[in-house]
Amino acid sequence: MNFTDALFKDIGIDLGTANSRVYLKGAGLAVNEPTVAAINSKTSQILAVGDEAKRMLGRTPSHIQVIRPLTNGVVSDFDMAQELLRGLLKQVNGFAIFGFRRGVVAIPHNLTEVERKSVEDAVISAGCSRVYLVESPAAAALGAGLPIMSPMASLIVDIGGGTTDIAVISMGGTVVSKTLKVAGDKMNDDIVRFVRDEFKLAIGEATAEEAKVAISSAIPTDDKLEYSVRGRDLSTGLPREVVLKNIHLRTAIARSVKSIVESVHEVIEQTPPELAG
Repeated sequence: MNFTDALFKDIGIDLGTANSRVYLKGAGLAVNEPTVAAINSKTSQILAVGDEAKRMLGRTPSHIQVIRPLTNGVVSDFDMAQELLRGLLKQVNGFAIFGFRRGVVAIPHNLTEVERKSVEDAVISAGCSRVYLVESPAAAALGAGLPIMSPMASLIVDIGGGTTDIAVISMGGTVVSKTLKVAGDKMNDDIVRFVRDEFKLAIGEATAEEAKVAISSAIPTDDKLEYSVRGRDLSTGLPREVVLKNIHLRTAIARSVKSIVESVHEVIEQTPPELAG
């Protein structure tokens, strides 16, 4: 390692709607935390970011707000996004004495120039001297080890928190692509709604996500998985627990899964025949 590399580090940032990750060149994954920030609305003071902020969700006084600064992959609250990035980068600052030299950021492929600029500005404000934007499908393909520079086509389906990016990549470029505002967050909402309608029980988004990660599947499986959730009984207002089965969650997210599958078919149908084979 030369002297400059010891003072400055190159980083990779996956700034997602639900979760954000920071990778350090030569060190690997350094941070993987929720893309949320907690703020005191009375003083505008940032109280926490990432995991610490998410733990405050639904458990704080009304003047403590937990905010998601990204919506559908786009920076919707620049100040909060900047503070979030600063907080995440602060966790890895010990790896670089004077900060970060270059940052490579994965972004949805359909962002406008204004939206791209907002991401770039947020990362620079958080401490990076130079920023390079890479579209998420290409970043996902590279991470999966796919030969995106070859003439052979690679189909990428990147299901994030706010969006699903679908793309066919060949020779280093995107041939056909589509972004769908149906992804992990929408599936969480589906589960919340299903539990409310089916069991007359109100649960939070965090509980729905835990159940989704634990036992959900897009297709039938032989595993008879179950997961207990606690919530508020809509009739009595008292706490109550129900046991969810994987078929419940599969039913809950079926419409969202169908939307993604149909969009994948659309992208494949739009792919030039010489690549589709």
